[in-house]
Amino acid sequence: MDPAFDRRAGTDRADRMVIMDVVARPALYTMFARGPRRRGAAFRRRALSPRPAHPAEPTLPDPHRMARPLYAQVNLAALRANLARVRAQAPGTQVLAVVKANAYGHGLARVLPALEDADGLALVEPDAAFELRERRYTRRILMLEGFFSETELPEFAQRRLATAVHDMEQVRMLESAVLPRPLEVFVKVNTGMNRLGFRPAEVAAACRRLASSPSVAALRLMMHFARADEDDGIREPLKVFEHACRGLPYPRSLANSAGIVRFPDVGGDIVRPGIMLYGATPLAYDTADMLGLKPVMTLRSALIAVQDLKANESVGYGATYTASRPHRVGVIACGYADGYPRHAPNGTPVLVCGRKVRMAGRPSMDMVTVDLSDVPEARVGSPVVLWGEGLPVDDVASAAATVGYELLCAVAPRVPFVTSEVGSVDLEL
Repeated sequence: MDPAFDRRAGTDRADRMVIMDVVARPALYTMFARGPRRRGAAFRRRALSPRPAHPAEPTLPDPHRMARPLYAQVNLAALRANLARVRAQAPGTQVLAVVKANAYGHGLARVLPALEDADGLALVEPDAAFELRERRYTRRILMLEGFFSETELPEFAQRRLATAVHDMEQVRMLESAVLPRPLEVFVKVNTGMNRLGFRPAEVAAACRRLASSPSVAALRLMMHFARADEDDGIREPLKVFEHACRGLPYPRSLANSAGIVRFPDVGGDIVRPGIMLYGATPLAYDTADMLGLKPVMTLRSALIAVQDLKANESVGYGATYTASRPHRVGVIACGYADGYPRHAPNGTPVLVCGRKVRMAGRPSMDMVTVDLSDVPEARVGSPVVLWGEGLPVDDVASAAATVGYELLCAVAPRVPFVTSEVGSVDLEL
């Protein structure tokens, strides 16, 4: 295909803005020439009403409004630092920050100001992408799972969304669609993960059909590493990808967080960092601190009670912890209804007064209990960190036989969030 095809989007592959008909690296929020199309006068009034790009949020919890001491603090300075780390690991590439699952549980609208240095965003939820456009976010937005129905395509086009295409049925939908403007398409190649993507033998044919479709403005090639955290985890997938894409002159997007960290030279033209942006490790044996990453979310609470246990007394449901000697236990306002893992065993780490203590008893819906033997000064009101600053979420996840991704994404709606623009903090509740 003639490289001029790629310029139907308005730029060549060297430019950072591919679909938007504006200069590269525009201001983060600018008004579109045409506003979002929705039915109803109520929506039109709302869309035309002045609104701030980012609603103001409290930077500290208000003790008069928030009787329960549990809250999640989101450190935007840490997020900016982690994004800078991505830039350092993958120089010269475009960066699409992955913000699916409400920015890995951090709140997409909340973290958006800290992602200004990203070239665009990637996610899976159409409603979240539409909301970004309503907030006047103008850079590239890539839909990682693509579209799910032909009826979605006109709005994808109107909203200027880039889309993954991973099977021939989606190719057929694009060929038959009549759109207000053509779409940027990322052709996904199945290199062995066997979730989404064209089989290698299908890739060239899919690209030929898409290149000739009036619904397509530009093509990119993408894949997803399944084992980039392993020493030999990318050799075979890369071999498959290169064979499938031989002779195809399109920009490539290869590396996720693990690929960026372990194999920065093979990231392609566009990288897609996810978990590393939020300060958790994508690797099994290297900690976030070893990778130069800072925790973005800190789940904070306080002791709401202290109990004196006698030897052979037990704590909590099922009496899963029994004291072998007299000692104190602290009761923390946080439970599985807040997103803390119910299956976290005795010994799971928690910080009380900045010192590491151990879980003692089964987490319940609203509370967890910890052994205070090593913190004699702890009392009702003493500060607690469940994970985050001073206690990596990956350590808690490892103790609970899960991954940091799950804990961050699982924080419940009833947990208040606050933001900060500072580095390390120590809030007394």
